[in-house]
Amino acid sequence: MLTQVTDGVDVHESECIQSNCVVVQGDDGVLLVDPGITRQELAGIASALRERGQPVVAGFSTHADWDHVLWHPGLGEAPRYGTERSAAYAADLLARPGWEALVADGLPPEFADDIPMDLLGRLTGLPPATTYVPWDGPRVRIIEHRAHAPGHAALLVEDHGVLVAGDMLSDVLVPMLDLADADDPIEDYLAALGLLEEVADDVDVLVPGHGSVGGPDQVRARIEQDRAYVLALRAGEDPLDPRIGPSARPGWDWVRFVHEGQRERLAR
Repeated sequence: MLTQVTDGVDVHESECIQSNCVVVQGDDGVLLVDPGITRQELAGIASALRERGQPVVAGFSTHADWDHVLWHPGLGEAPRYGTERSAAYAADLLARPGWEALVADGLPPEFADDIPMDLLGRLTGLPPATTYVPWDGPRVRIIEHRAHAPGHAALLVEDHGVLVAGDMLSDVLVPMLDLADADDPIEDYLAALGLLEEVADDVDVLVPGHGSVGGPDQVRARIEQDRAYVLALRAGEDPLDPRIGPSARPGWDWVRFVHEGQRERLAR
């Protein structure tokens, strides 16, 4: 259920779109980042932490997409943090009549019935000047940007050299730009990659929101791969990217359609 990636940090990879939940151990409990995805998996994470005697003392969502704001009663009632803009985005969704149907339309059909929505999106927004997650544990730096979604944040677990990248730096997903809310999605994404590049030398373990955990050699390599993809989009070219070509990982051929949709919308 939980796999140790370095001392004090564990990861659970979901069967659903290879989503990664990160567990950071503190003195009195754990920080749980982007827990998911199915009811059984969430209950399993809660059970594993109980067996370890490690209660959840804080949660954090890297952004407000449905697969990053899930929760389960077994995880307790710890504060679930996000950036101010992420929390506002989630609150706006929950205030819409029939929001459950809106979310359900975007769920993977094969998992839709197993994804709990009763505690979805209940985030506590942190003030814009907040630099670290407020909890009694290792220093976890918040690197906020708006590459993929309003208020998106990566987390750097400084003492353990772990970068939790959210929906960036994936080996299976191409960069997904914020084409709905951003004034300049291309430049926003390039700026965010620059922020991640600034901390690259401090990273020993890279955990993307979806896909494989990487070592220190993967950090700059994935930054460059994502940058090349975005620059190709800006130039109106078709990227030479293995994530959308014939060598894409089995089961991820739909990423090609994500790419084509982005290319068409930017062209308009």
